Amino acid sequence: MALSFDFTNMMASALPHGAGITETQWTEAAAPFAKAHAAVHARTHDLGFLTLPENTALLESSLAVAAQVQGKFDDVLLLGIGGSALGPIALRTALCPPRWNELSTAQRSGNPRLHVLDNVDPASISATLARLDLSKTLVLVVSKSGGTVETMAQYLIVREALANAVGEAQAARHLVFVTDPEVGALRRIARAEGITTVDIPANVGGRFSVLSPVGILPAALMGIDVRALLAGAASMTADAQRVELTKNLPGAFAVLQWLSDRQHGRRVQVLMPYADPLRDLALWFVQLWAESLGKLKADGSSVGPTPLPALGATDQHSQVQLFMEGPKDKTVTFIAVKGREGDGKIPVRHADIPELGYLGGHTLGELIDIEQRATAGALAARGRFNATLSVDTVDAWHLGALMQLFALATAYAGELYGINAFDQPGVELGKQFAYAMLGRGGSERAREEWDALPKPESRWAM
Repeated sequence: MALSFDFTNMMASALPHGAGITETQWTEAAAPFAKAHAAVHARTHDLGFLTLPENTALLESSLAVAAQVQGKFDDVLLLGIGGSALGPIALRTALCPPRWNELSTAQRSGNPRLHVLDNVDPASISATLARLDLSKTLVLVVSKSGGTVETMAQYLIVREALANAVGEAQAARHLVFVTDPEVGALRRIARAEGITTVDIPANVGGRFSVLSPVGILPAALMGIDVRALLAGAASMTADAQRVELTKNLPGAFAVLQWLSDRQHGRRVQVLMPYADPLRDLALWFVQLWAESLGKLKADGSSVGPTPLPALGATDQHSQVQLFMEGPKDKTVTFIAVKGREGDGKIPVRHADIPELGYLGGHTLGELIDIEQRATAGALAARGRFNATLSVDTVDAWHLGALMQLFALATAYAGELYGINAFDQPGVELGKQFAYAMLGRGGSERAREEWDALPKPESRWAM
């Protein structure tokens, strides 16, 4: 079990026309990385994601709930948004068989389907509720603050539907709250009504919470090996103790993206797995990277690379044209999966037709691997920065390692950019405006600011 990282195609020695990170830039980056490394690892008490892989008590709380409800529910409905939804979705896509929710009970080994409501579009919510038998559905309400407006709106609608389906007295038995250990509306409701809760540690932010009960509980309910998931993450955390840049994989990823952005104008950073099970990992990464690093600095300047998800080989027929010949403002990080060379043998047919004849005898595993390497080489030949993360297989251990790699890299990158990677002030004003328009108490100042905004003008409308 291992991850490897080849960033040859990020370096000046491999790219034409003077492109690429120079050896001097790479060597000189060791000093700022050492400073960033020290800053991150000195904050273990603040940065709870660092210790999640070894938090046995937290793991056992999720496993206890999963054991308590085992066999009682056909479906799990998760209410959340942002990291509360993207993490569980990525785990389901990567570690459950494809099209999990369409499989029979036997094909799912008796484990429940997982449905995630990650928005407040009424069409999606009504359609989901219409097709679920709520008498056989467990509802996970996931909100660190216990007051996230979208999740609370979902909760109120689903709670009403549950009460109508099973009765008010029984509805609480269909609910589990995943929230702050002490404070927030969900915690108050749980105490008053005896609803089962599991904790999101107070020092774990939402987008860093996938290895807390936010992700571990739904994963355990689906039968995923959560101990292996956490073991992979723990291995990555242990490896990241090394301050040497050449031996710290998350550090190398962070430094390469930082150098590419700040010194080479590569401000769009693509994550492109060549594996369908990892497509939602890329979406999870986008939120982690964007919300953490897009910030105003103390001097008023803005920083923040723009993450972009892609999927190989699918996006070779859409986005790769842009990557190859569009603006030279991107890096591409591929995720390659080893050991698939023998999978999906292609039959020998139509040998007399050149467009088909050469494929017979090869395999799909061989084809997708060759396409990844060919795309990486083509990008490099045109001076386009790219690197390849390789995993031995897509399983719980390797996914845990990948997720912790990206979480650590995000923390390091925050220090390199000189910003706080663990807040999100840029989304707060919009929240306050929404609260004001909905009439939430304490939003009077936001209402005044909203009312003072310029009104729409007919001359600028069509």
